[in-house]
Parts: sequence; C-alpha cells; structure tokens
Amino acid sequence: MDKRTRIAIGAGAGLLLAAGLGIGLRTRARPAVAAPRDTVDVGSTPASLLLPQRTMGAARAPVTIYEFSDFQCPFCREFWEKTLPAIEHDYVKTGKAKLVFINFPIQQLHPNANTAHQFAMCAARQEKFWVYHDLLFRHQKAWEQLASPAEYFRALGDSAHVDQGALTTCLGTQTVDWVIRGDMQAASNAGVKSTPTFLVNGGMLAGAAPIENWRPILDSIYRAAKR
Repeated sequence: MDKRTRIAIGAGAGLLLAAGLGIGLRTRARPAVAAPRDTVDVGSTPASLLLPQRTMGAARAPVTIYEFSDFQCPFCREFWEKTLPAIEHDYVKTGKAKLVFINFPIQQLHPNANTAHQFAMCAARQEKFWVYHDLLFRHQKAWEQLASPAEYFRALGDSAHVDQGALTTCLGTQTVDWVIRGDMQAASNAGVKSTPTFLVNGGMLAGAAPIENWRPILDSIYRAAKR
C-alpha cells in the first residue's frame, strides 16, 4: 500500500457517501456524549450507525473529513500516531473541521481487523469509541498476529472502562455487523479502495500523508467553505 497521497476533487464522492450512510450530520466533540441515533436499512432491519459516537468536532464545522480506516492497517496507525493529533488540535478543536470515522476492515489483508471493528462499534454503543479507537491503534502490534484476538480486545475494554456484560450482549447481536457492512458498501459506492482514505468536502485523499501535506489542503478548503 503506497503511503504517497493523491487527491481527486469531486463532490459526487462525498454525496454518495452521505447518501449511503444516511448521514444527518449530527456530530459531537471528542469524547462523545449521548445523542439521537442515525439509521440505515440493511436488508429489512434498521441498524444504528452510531455516527455521532464516532464523530469528533463541531456540528457546524465547515470542513468534513470522512476517514476510511482499518484498525489492523499499519498506515492507518501511522496516520493516528503522526497526523491525527495535529488535525485534532489545529482543525477539530478550533471548529474548522469535524472528522467521521468509517469502518473499512480489509479482511483479506488483515484477518483480525473485522473483530477489532466489531469491538470498537460495541464500545461506541457505550460512548467509548474514541478511547477504544486509541487503544486499538496503540496496541496494534500486540494483537495483529494473534490467532484469536477476542480476549485481548476484552482486556482493552477493561482499560476503556467498558461494561463487559453490555459488551458481550452487543457482540452477540448482528447490529455491529450491519453497521460495518453498511460502511463498507457506502465506501465502495464512493470509490474507496484502500486504507487510510479520506473524503474531505468531496475531495478524495488516499494514504497516510504527514500534516505538512494536509495543512494546505485543509486551509484551502476551509477558506473556500467560509466564502
């Protein structure tokens, strides 16, 4: 997977994603607090998308960043470690941008990814998504090669102060699978093929770019959006 970046401007991708996820753009700052749920129909069953719980930033932020990520992807971890802190500090916390995490586990390359995303979505149901998100990336090297990572993920749940009974109940339902499949279908509709990939106000940016690459893009989009 190439770490170099490319950007393709086109509002269609962003519109496709928003339509596919049924996004009402109800967002919240990190850490998350309770809010009404968005829903998407998967087959005949409505599944909570948990979008507010996995969105950081002000609802009226003029720049929207959709992050398509795989918890087992090393380049996604690189973005989390090296670039996301600066984006959060300089753009999210200042009200310029909001970031929405979109599940895109690539099971063919990362066999433990889907399970990690299931646990993360169950943590989101307890308003613990961002805490669990950070733990998964921080300890990626410890769980990526495990034959069965579920117990390790449960231990991370303790670190995130997740209620284990509620976690078990959540994992026993199909709800989080519907959420993940819905995300992946929306990503496919938008033309996403690899991780990490980002849609920024309709422009597609692929790869774990450093913050130096992000600043001119975000600054330019922010200025245009404010006109």
